[in-house]
Parts: sequence; structure tokens; C-alpha cells
Amino acid sequence: MTNQEMKYGERDIAEGKLITFPNPRVGRRYDINITLPEFTCKCPFSGYPDFATIYVSYVPDERVVELKALKLYINSYRDRYISHEESANQILDDFVAACDPLEVTVKADFTPRGNVHTVVEVRHQK
Repeated sequence: MTNQEMKYGERDIAEGKLITFPNPRVGRRYDINITLPEFTCKCPFSGYPDFATIYVSYVPDERVVELKALKLYINSYRDRYISHEESANQILDDFVAACDPLEVTVKADFTPRGNVHTVVEVRHQK
């Protein structure tokens, strides 16, 4: 599918990257908690869809993540074949690369499938 054939939302997702802006209160420790309840990806083994709620909790340093960009970034996983563990770790790595927070936790709470409920929690601290 070319960019001209893509719907505008698909194009936004395909072009999306994490965008940040200056922290308005550098030097003050405060928590930012974000919930993304519509995460989807595909199981790399079966191809079945996986659904999760992603929780991002962080203490910003110099930069803060822009929420619309984060939403589009999360939506880019929709057709990606990726494990629960790798998705949580990749989100963490990309988040740290984008805004270099003092600390961040990414929690991926996957909807049960086949009587198995998985929660993956990964952390980074400066």
C-alpha cells in the first residue's frame, strides 16, 4: 500500500515517532502516569492477536513525552509480530531513547488468552 492509498490514520501511525518537549519543571521530582488501554500486537508464533493495557509511569528529567505521539507510537505495534516480553522491553527502550527520564516503568498487562494471563513489567533508572 502506498502513502496515497493509506488512510490518514494509517499514515500518521506509519510516520509516528515519539516526540518530546521541554519539562516545564526541571529539578522538581514528579510522577507522570499514562494508561494506554488499546494496545494490540500479534503473537510471533501463532499470529493470533494479543491485547494489553500498557501503563507508563515516569519521573521526567529534561524532556516530557507528547501524548498524541505516544498514542500513535503504541498503535504502530498493531500488525507487529512480537512477544509480550519483547514488546514491553522495546517500548521501554524507545521511551528512554526519546525522553531520557530519571526513572520509568512500563507495565504490559495482557488480556488472558488460553487461560494464561501475562503481565510484564520493565524498569529503567538513571
